[in-house]
Amino acid sequence: MPRSLRSLFLLLAAATAPAAASAQNESADDSAEVRPSFVVIFCDDLGYGDLGCFGHPTIATPNLDRMAVEGTKLTSFYVAASVCTPSRAGLLTGRLPIRNGMMGNRRVLFPDSASGLPQSETTIARLLKGEGYATGMFGKWHLGHLPDHLPTSHGFDEYVGIPYSNDMDKVQGAKNRVEDPSTVLDWRTFNVPLLKSARGDDGMTAEVETLEQPTDQTTITRRYTQRAVEFIERNAPGARTGEQPFFLYVPHSMPHIPLFRSDAFAGRSAAGVYGDVIEEIDESVGQILDALRVQQLQPHTTVVFTSDNGPWLPFKQHGGSAGLLRDGKGTTWEGGMRVPAIAWGRGVQAGRTTPQMMSTLDLLPTFAAMAGADLPEATLDGVDQTALLDGGDSARDRMYYYRSRDLYAARKGPWKAHFIAHGSYGGEPRKKTQLAQPELYNVEVDPGERFNVAADHPEVVAEIEAMAQEFVGSFEPPASELEAKIAASE
Repeated sequence: MPRSLRSLFLLLAAATAPAAASAQNESADDSAEVRPSFVVIFCDDLGYGDLGCFGHPTIATPNLDRMAVEGTKLTSFYVAASVCTPSRAGLLTGRLPIRNGMMGNRRVLFPDSASGLPQSETTIARLLKGEGYATGMFGKWHLGHLPDHLPTSHGFDEYVGIPYSNDMDKVQGAKNRVEDPSTVLDWRTFNVPLLKSARGDDGMTAEVETLEQPTDQTTITRRYTQRAVEFIERNAPGARTGEQPFFLYVPHSMPHIPLFRSDAFAGRSAAGVYGDVIEEIDESVGQILDALRVQQLQPHTTVVFTSDNGPWLPFKQHGGSAGLLRDGKGTTWEGGMRVPAIAWGRGVQAGRTTPQMMSTLDLLPTFAAMAGADLPEATLDGVDQTALLDGGDSARDRMYYYRSRDLYAARKGPWKAHFIAHGSYGGEPRKKTQLAQPELYNVEVDPGERFNVAADHPEVVAEIEAMAQEFVGSFEPPASELEAKIAASE
């Protein structure tokens, strides 16, 4: 579609949003007895400012822009950590990485890591599987590559994807950094495998097949999408009646470097290869939403699109943008942990943008509430956000920003206090720095965290310090348990 027509479509869609909301609410009433299905689309290193609907001037994202018009755009949406492994663990378990053990010294798992997400953790997939849901995952896992730690050992019926980041298993001497925004590296120099596995009758991985090694990453976004659409089509009959709804998880490998896109998107974007990659992801989102529409599942399905952390800034024009937020991947400044997010479909108010807080940690309790499932016995850091998605207020008024095992910052309402500083990868400060005095920012007035106002509001600093100390002291596991989890995640 030409960009002029896309713009016209968005204007018309925005004008008709109230009517769409009314029709959606009527559909929801008609299908109240049908159990909901859920789709989570999770990008890798997508920045807050990388989508058209979040302000990027040259990357065209018409499908995501339409999704935002038809759903709710969440502008204060946070992840559990600013890097891959702990962030993904937080999404799936509703628990901070320091609780679920995914916070080791190396911060993420590598091809030589012997462990992964502990079996004691309840994932969204395992929770919903217990309620009779079909569960499928197509994309990057990064929570353990050995059979006992694969998705099919954590509640997923089927899995196709790469087990860790797409730049791992690099051929010796190969580079993963380029300066030219139009340059694409050779995918054959990254020996990451494409795996396929199925869930056994005992709930553990029954078999693992290597479909390809190295993975042809130029087609990886398209192939994840095809698998996702096929999963929707196969499971639509049960989902339409509520007899067997589904949970579909699509964690894309991109736009983590090295960047790859299919031939159809080569040179399409004015923003270079990075823009090509985002525009292909946007097309993928459109195909998944279209599959739900065709299968008449929009009234029965809640979809959430977001990213695992902020952009990888040292890669310059091959990295994304955090927009007006400070810093990027690897830090607890807003650019590392506040990410773009859109919710769409069942239980989601159309035509709304909200600055109220929500987190990936909230997805498990929210989906559980919508599905009528009991929560796991473990302590959760997520909260039920069905009211927020339906047009009401957030159940969350605070966020805790961890980097590895330490609490670096905390937010309450509009106020965010930093106790420890560490720049994003390649940023300043380059190492952990205990601040002599906490820094305070009003992240509603100053989302870029440019103006430290601690001296003007000592009572707010004291309040957040006390809140943070109480939180840390309330859940610290016994030393032996914590050390065991840390050792398992190395």
